[in-house]
Amino acid sequence: MRLIVGMTGSSGVIYGVRMLEALRRLKVDAYLIMTEWAKKCLALETDFDLKYVKSLAAGFSDDSNMAASVSSGTHKTDGMVIIPCSMKSLSGIANGYEENLVSRAAGVTLKESRRLVIVPRETPLTSIHLENMLKLARVGAVILPAMPGFYNRPKSIDDMINHVVGKCLDQFGIEHDLFKRWGTLERSIDN
Repeated sequence: MRLIVGMTGSSGVIYGVRMLEALRRLKVDAYLIMTEWAKKCLALETDFDLKYVKSLAAGFSDDSNMAASVSSGTHKTDGMVIIPCSMKSLSGIANGYEENLVSRAAGVTLKESRRLVIVPRETPLTSIHLENMLKLARVGAVILPAMPGFYNRPKSIDDMINHVVGKCLDQFGIEHDLFKRWGTLERSIDN
């Protein structure tokens, strides 16, 4: 399996890093595109450096490289996940404004009828944000906000991050063990 991973300048860059770590561990080829603000968020929000993040991917392009292989529908992939996705990036994709490689690759993913998963990271949401998400959902994109579940009683921030990343992997049919699934928990709701 081959996926494109876009990371944009929304807070929550750790979700993108964890996605790349999981894909590498699961032997899924990931082609990484990072915006400039994603790189800045990496430095602001984590102790990871760009060299480490790039090492997790099979391929990498800066967001300004519009000649990258993933800008063409002839480059075969199984889909794309944008994690995290800023409202600027989401708006560009929803409105067909392909000014950078993330939005171009997302547009290609949609036009080639491949799976596009978008993980928006913003709160609160305006009606403009919601309308842009609805536009994308109507053309087949999966809108998967970074909203961790609590039924599995997370013990750490890592558990909550893993839940969101695992939900993304589920969208591509990728087996993982990042969280306990509903029905495998031995707690009773009657107690």
